[in-house]
Amino acid sequence: MLTGYKIRTDLALETREQFKEENVEVRGVEVKERYDEKKDIRTTVVKIRTENGAKAMGRPQGTYITIEAPNLSVPDDDYHREVSEEVAKHLRCLINLEKIKSVLVVGLGNQGITADSLGPEVIGNLRMTRHVIQEYGWMGIGEEKQCSVSGIVPGVMAQTGMETSEIVRGVVSETKPDVVIAVDALAARSTKRLNRTIQITDTGIHPGSGVGNHRSGLTEENLKVKVIGIGVPTVVDAATIVHDSMAHLLETLEEEEQKEFLEEMISPHLRMMFVTPKDVDETVKYLSFTISEGLNMAFEKV
Repeated sequence: MLTGYKIRTDLALETREQFKEENVEVRGVEVKERYDEKKDIRTTVVKIRTENGAKAMGRPQGTYITIEAPNLSVPDDDYHREVSEEVAKHLRCLINLEKIKSVLVVGLGNQGITADSLGPEVIGNLRMTRHVIQEYGWMGIGEEKQCSVSGIVPGVMAQTGMETSEIVRGVVSETKPDVVIAVDALAARSTKRLNRTIQITDTGIHPGSGVGNHRSGLTEENLKVKVIGIGVPTVVDAATIVHDSMAHLLETLEEEEQKEFLEEMISPHLRMMFVTPKDVDETVKYLSFTISEGLNMAFEKV
Protein backbone atom coordinates (compact mmCIF):
# COMPACT_ATOMS: atom_id res chain seq x y z
CA MET A 1 0.00 0.00 0.00
CA LEU A 2 1.28 3.42 -0.90
CA THR A 3 1.79 5.51 2.19
CA GLY A 4 -0.25 8.72 2.05
CA TYR A 5 -2.54 7.45 -0.72
CA LYS A 6 -5.95 8.99 -0.09
CA ILE A 7 -8.52 6.32 0.70
CA ARG A 8 -12.11 7.34 0.11
CA THR A 9 -14.30 5.30 2.41
CA ASP A 10 -17.21 5.85 4.77
CA LEU A 11 -16.43 2.70 6.76
CA ALA A 12 -14.57 3.25 10.04
CA LEU A 13 -13.41 -0.37 9.82
CA GLU A 14 -11.53 0.31 6.57
CA THR A 15 -9.92 3.43 7.99
CA ARG A 16 -8.71 1.37 10.94
CA GLU A 17 -7.40 -1.32 8.59
CA GLN A 18 -5.23 1.25 6.82
CA PHE A 19 -3.38 1.97 10.07
CA LYS A 20 -3.05 -1.75 10.70
CA GLU A 21 -1.47 -2.30 7.29
CA GLU A 22 1.04 0.45 8.03
CA ASN A 23 1.76 -1.04 11.51
CA VAL A 24 0.50 2.11 13.22
CA GLU A 25 -1.28 1.85 16.56
CA VAL A 26 -4.01 4.45 17.10
CA ARG A 27 -4.42 5.47 20.72
CA GLY A 28 -7.97 5.98 21.89
CA VAL A 29 -9.42 3.52 19.38
CA GLU A 30 -10.70 0.10 20.47
CA VAL A 31 -11.52 -2.71 18.05
CA LYS A 32 -13.46 -5.89 18.85
CA GLU A 33 -14.25 -8.55 16.26
CA ARG A 34 -16.65 -11.50 16.38
CA TYR A 35 -17.28 -14.11 13.70
CA ASP A 36 -20.37 -16.32 13.70
CA GLU A 37 -19.26 -19.31 11.66
CA LYS A 38 -22.72 -20.84 11.55
CA LYS A 39 -24.33 -17.69 10.10
CA ASP A 40 -21.19 -16.60 8.21
CA ILE A 41 -21.51 -13.07 9.62
CA ARG A 42 -18.54 -11.09 10.91
CA THR A 43 -19.17 -8.16 13.26
CA THR A 44 -16.51 -5.57 14.08
CA VAL A 45 -17.04 -2.84 16.66
CA VAL A 46 -14.74 0.19 16.42
CA LYS A 47 -14.99 2.58 19.36
CA ILE A 48 -13.30 5.97 19.10
CA ARG A 49 -12.96 7.08 22.71
CA THR A 50 -10.62 10.09 22.64
CA GLU A 51 -10.05 13.28 20.67
CA ASN A 52 -6.68 11.91 19.59
CA GLY A 53 -8.37 8.81 18.17
CA ALA A 54 -11.01 10.93 16.43
CA LYS A 55 -8.35 13.14 14.83
CA ALA A 56 -6.31 10.15 13.64
CA MET A 57 -9.37 8.36 12.22
CA GLY A 58 -10.88 11.51 10.77
CA ARG A 59 -14.22 10.66 12.38
CA PRO A 60 -16.23 11.82 15.40
CA GLN A 61 -15.93 10.00 18.72
CA GLY A 62 -18.45 7.21 19.03
CA THR A 63 -19.25 3.60 18.18
CA TYR A 64 -19.06 2.17 14.66
CA ILE A 65 -20.53 -1.32 14.17
CA THR A 66 -19.72 -3.07 10.91
CA ILE A 67 -21.67 -6.18 9.89
CA GLU A 68 -19.98 -8.10 7.06
CA ALA A 69 -22.23 -10.65 5.37
CA PRO A 70 -20.74 -12.17 2.19
CA ASN A 71 -24.12 -13.43 0.92
CA LEU A 72 -26.00 -10.20 1.56
CA SER A 73 -26.37 -9.56 -2.18
CA VAL A 74 -27.77 -13.07 -2.76
CA PRO A 75 -31.58 -13.63 -2.72
CA ASP A 76 -31.56 -15.95 0.30
CA ASP A 77 -34.50 -15.09 2.60
CA ASP A 78 -33.23 -17.09 5.57
CA TYR A 79 -29.79 -15.48 5.41
CA HIS A 80 -31.24 -11.99 5.06
CA ARG A 81 -33.46 -12.59 8.09
CA GLU A 82 -30.40 -13.53 10.13
CA VAL A 83 -28.73 -10.27 9.06
CA SER A 84 -31.91 -8.35 9.96
CA GLU A 85 -31.80 -9.92 13.43
CA GLU A 86 -28.18 -8.84 13.76
CA VAL A 87 -29.11 -5.27 12.78
CA ALA A 88 -31.96 -5.23 15.31
CA LYS A 89 -29.71 -6.55 18.07
CA HIS A 90 -27.11 -3.83 17.58
CA LEU A 91 -29.73 -1.10 17.32
CA ARG A 92 -31.05 -2.13 20.73
CA CYS A 93 -27.51 -1.81 22.08
CA LEU A 94 -27.16 1.75 20.77
CA ILE A 95 -30.69 2.89 21.64
CA ASN A 96 -32.47 2.27 24.92
CA LEU A 97 -35.74 1.32 23.24
CA GLU A 98 -37.42 0.68 26.61
CA LYS A 99 -37.37 4.44 27.17
CA ILE A 100 -37.88 5.51 23.54
CA LYS A 101 -41.46 6.33 22.54
CA SER A 102 -41.01 7.76 19.05
CA VAL A 103 -38.57 7.27 16.17
CA LEU A 104 -38.11 9.25 12.96
CA VAL A 105 -36.43 7.31 10.14
CA VAL A 106 -34.85 9.44 7.40
CA GLY A 107 -34.24 7.85 3.99
CA LEU A 108 -31.35 9.80 2.49
CA GLY A 109 -30.43 9.72 -1.18
CA ASN A 110 -31.79 10.19 -4.68
CA GLN A 111 -34.47 7.67 -5.60
CA GLY A 112 -33.79 8.35 -9.28
CA ILE A 113 -30.24 6.96 -9.01
CA THR A 114 -30.25 3.28 -8.12
CA ALA A 115 -26.94 3.20 -6.25
CA ASP A 116 -28.15 6.14 -4.14
CA SER A 117 -31.71 4.94 -3.55
CA LEU A 118 -31.16 2.71 -0.50
CA GLY A 119 -32.56 5.23 2.00
CA PRO A 120 -35.82 5.92 0.11
CA GLU A 121 -36.28 2.19 -0.54
CA VAL A 122 -35.94 1.42 3.18
CA ILE A 123 -38.62 4.00 4.00
CA GLY A 124 -40.92 2.38 1.45
CA ASN A 125 -40.61 -0.98 3.23
CA LEU A 126 -40.87 0.30 6.80
CA ARG A 127 -43.93 -0.19 8.97
CA MET A 128 -45.13 3.30 9.94
CA THR A 129 -47.23 3.55 13.11
CA ARG A 130 -47.26 7.20 14.24
CA HIS A 131 -50.44 8.10 12.35
CA VAL A 132 -52.27 5.01 13.63
CA ILE A 133 -51.27 5.72 17.23
CA GLN A 134 -52.38 9.34 16.93
CA GLU A 135 -55.75 8.27 15.53
CA TYR A 136 -56.56 5.21 17.65
CA GLY A 137 -54.08 5.24 20.52
CA TRP A 138 -51.42 2.63 21.33
CA MET A 139 -53.92 -0.23 21.24
CA GLY A 140 -54.64 0.64 17.62
CA ILE A 141 -51.43 -1.13 16.58
CA GLY A 142 -51.99 -4.12 18.82
CA GLU A 143 -48.74 -3.72 20.76
CA GLU A 144 -48.60 -1.34 23.72
CA LYS A 145 -44.80 -1.40 23.87
CA GLN A 146 -44.20 -0.73 20.20
CA CYS A 147 -42.49 2.51 19.14
CA SER A 148 -44.24 5.28 17.27
CA VAL A 149 -42.49 5.20 13.89
CA SER A 150 -42.56 7.90 11.22
CA GLY A 151 -40.41 8.36 8.14
CA ILE A 152 -39.40 10.93 5.56
CA VAL A 153 -37.54 10.97 2.23
CA PRO A 154 -36.12 14.54 2.05
CA GLY A 155 -34.58 14.10 -1.41
CA VAL A 156 -31.36 15.88 -2.42
CA MET A 157 -30.50 19.55 -2.81
CA ALA A 158 -30.70 19.40 -6.62
CA GLN A 159 -34.35 18.34 -6.28
CA THR A 160 -35.46 20.57 -3.40
CA GLY A 161 -33.07 23.53 -3.35
CA MET A 162 -32.67 22.94 0.37
CA GLU A 163 -30.09 21.28 2.58
CA THR A 164 -31.25 17.90 3.81
CA SER A 165 -30.42 18.98 7.34
CA GLU A 166 -32.76 21.99 6.99
CA ILE A 167 -35.68 19.75 6.03
CA VAL A 168 -34.98 17.20 8.75
CA ARG A 169 -34.54 19.92 11.40
CA GLY A 170 -37.98 21.25 10.51
CA VAL A 171 -39.58 17.81 10.77
CA VAL A 172 -37.80 17.08 14.06
CA SER A 173 -38.94 20.42 15.47
CA GLU A 174 -42.55 19.67 14.55
CA THR A 175 -42.82 15.95 15.41
CA LYS A 176 -40.30 15.87 18.31
CA PRO A 177 -39.03 12.26 17.99
CA ASP A 178 -36.88 10.75 20.75
CA VAL A 179 -34.35 9.48 18.22
CA VAL A 180 -33.59 9.90 14.51
CA ILE A 181 -32.30 7.02 12.39
CA ALA A 182 -30.75 8.09 9.08
CA VAL A 183 -30.23 5.51 6.31
CA ASP A 184 -27.90 6.24 3.40
CA ALA A 185 -25.74 4.67 0.69
CA LEU A 186 -22.00 4.81 1.42
CA ALA A 187 -18.67 4.40 -0.39
CA ALA A 188 -16.25 1.56 0.38
CA ARG A 189 -12.50 1.18 0.01
CA SER A 190 -12.73 -2.48 -0.96
CA THR A 191 -14.86 -3.93 -3.74
CA LYS A 192 -15.42 -7.07 -1.65
CA ARG A 193 -17.50 -4.99 0.78
CA LEU A 194 -19.82 -3.49 -1.85
CA ASN A 195 -23.43 -4.40 -1.03
CA ARG A 196 -22.20 -6.91 1.56
CA THR A 197 -21.58 -4.66 4.54
CA ILE A 198 -23.80 -2.68 6.90
CA GLN A 199 -22.40 0.04 9.16
CA ILE A 200 -24.34 1.28 12.19
CA THR A 201 -23.05 4.24 14.18
CA ASP A 202 -24.23 6.52 16.97
CA THR A 203 -22.41 9.53 15.50
CA GLY A 204 -25.03 10.38 12.88
CA ILE A 205 -24.42 10.65 9.16
CA HIS A 206 -23.29 13.14 6.50
CA PRO A 207 -25.44 13.04 3.31
CA GLY A 208 -23.44 12.85 0.09
CA SER A 209 -20.13 12.05 1.79
CA GLY A 210 -19.84 8.77 -0.11
CA VAL A 211 -19.26 10.61 -3.39
CA GLY A 212 -17.28 13.47 -1.91
CA ASN A 213 -20.29 15.81 -1.86
CA HIS A 214 -20.12 16.92 1.76
CA ARG A 215 -23.32 18.45 3.12
CA SER A 216 -24.34 19.56 6.58
CA GLY A 217 -24.48 16.46 8.77
CA LEU A 218 -27.41 14.88 10.55
CA THR A 219 -25.90 14.72 14.02
CA GLU A 220 -27.05 15.12 17.60
CA GLU A 221 -25.30 18.48 17.67
CA ASN A 222 -27.31 19.76 14.68
CA LEU A 223 -30.69 18.16 15.41
CA LYS A 224 -30.61 18.32 19.24
CA VAL A 225 -31.73 14.68 19.38
CA LYS A 226 -29.86 11.36 19.32
CA VAL A 227 -29.01 10.31 15.75
CA ILE A 228 -28.16 6.79 14.57
CA GLY A 229 -26.64 6.32 11.13
CA ILE A 230 -27.13 3.15 9.06
CA GLY A 231 -25.38 2.72 5.73
CA VAL A 232 -24.39 0.20 3.08
CA PRO A 233 -21.50 0.84 0.65
CA THR A 234 -22.91 0.68 -2.87
CA VAL A 235 -20.07 2.45 -4.71
CA VAL A 236 -16.29 2.42 -4.78
CA ASP A 237 -13.89 5.12 -5.99
CA ALA A 238 -12.69 4.28 -9.54
CA ALA A 239 -9.20 5.53 -8.70
CA THR A 240 -9.03 3.04 -5.86
CA ILE A 241 -9.75 0.16 -8.25
CA VAL A 242 -6.88 1.28 -10.47
CA HIS A 243 -4.60 1.53 -7.44
CA ASP A 244 -5.55 -1.96 -6.23
CA SER A 245 -5.05 -3.42 -9.71
CA MET A 246 -1.52 -2.01 -9.74
CA ALA A 247 -0.74 -2.92 -6.11
CA HIS A 248 1.59 -5.82 -6.94
CA LEU A 249 3.56 -3.73 -9.44
CA LEU A 250 3.78 -0.79 -7.02
CA GLU A 251 5.43 -2.96 -4.38
CA THR A 252 8.51 -3.25 -6.61
CA LEU A 253 8.96 0.54 -6.84
CA GLU A 254 10.36 3.11 -4.46
CA GLU A 255 7.84 5.43 -2.82
CA GLU A 256 8.74 8.41 -5.04
CA GLU A 257 8.41 6.23 -8.14
CA GLN A 258 5.02 5.00 -6.87
CA LYS A 259 3.77 8.57 -6.57
CA GLU A 260 4.93 9.48 -10.08
CA PHE A 261 3.40 6.31 -11.52
CA LEU A 262 0.02 6.92 -9.86
CA GLU A 263 -0.06 10.55 -10.94
CA GLU A 264 0.30 9.38 -14.56
CA MET A 265 -2.15 6.47 -14.27
CA ILE A 266 -4.88 8.13 -12.19
CA SER A 267 -5.99 11.24 -14.04
CA PRO A 268 -8.02 13.95 -12.23
CA HIS A 269 -11.28 13.05 -13.99
CA LEU A 270 -10.91 9.43 -12.84
CA ARG A 271 -10.94 10.60 -9.24
CA MET A 272 -14.45 11.96 -9.82
CA MET A 273 -15.79 8.60 -10.99
CA PHE A 274 -17.49 5.95 -8.86
CA VAL A 275 -18.24 2.34 -9.75
CA THR A 276 -21.14 0.16 -8.67
CA PRO A 277 -21.93 -3.52 -9.49
CA LYS A 278 -24.06 -4.15 -12.57
CA ASP A 279 -26.77 -5.93 -10.53
CA VAL A 280 -27.19 -2.98 -8.14
CA ASP A 281 -30.91 -2.59 -8.99
CA GLU A 282 -31.83 -6.00 -7.66
CA THR A 283 -29.32 -5.87 -4.81
CA VAL A 284 -30.62 -2.56 -3.42
CA LYS A 285 -34.10 -4.12 -3.21
CA TYR A 286 -32.74 -7.01 -1.11
CA LEU A 287 -30.72 -4.67 1.08
CA SER A 288 -33.62 -2.28 1.69
CA PHE A 289 -35.88 -5.13 2.80
CA THR A 290 -33.16 -6.48 5.09
CA ILE A 291 -32.54 -3.15 6.80
CA SER A 292 -36.22 -2.22 7.09
CA GLU A 293 -36.96 -5.64 8.57
CA GLY A 294 -34.16 -5.12 11.08
CA LEU A 295 -35.69 -1.77 12.03
CA ASN A 296 -39.17 -3.30 12.33
CA MET A 297 -37.78 -6.06 14.59
CA ALA A 298 -36.00 -3.56 16.81
CA PHE A 299 -39.08 -1.35 17.22
CA GLU A 300 -41.53 -4.20 17.83
CA LYS A 301 -39.55 -6.16 20.44
CA VAL A 302 -39.06 -3.52 23.07
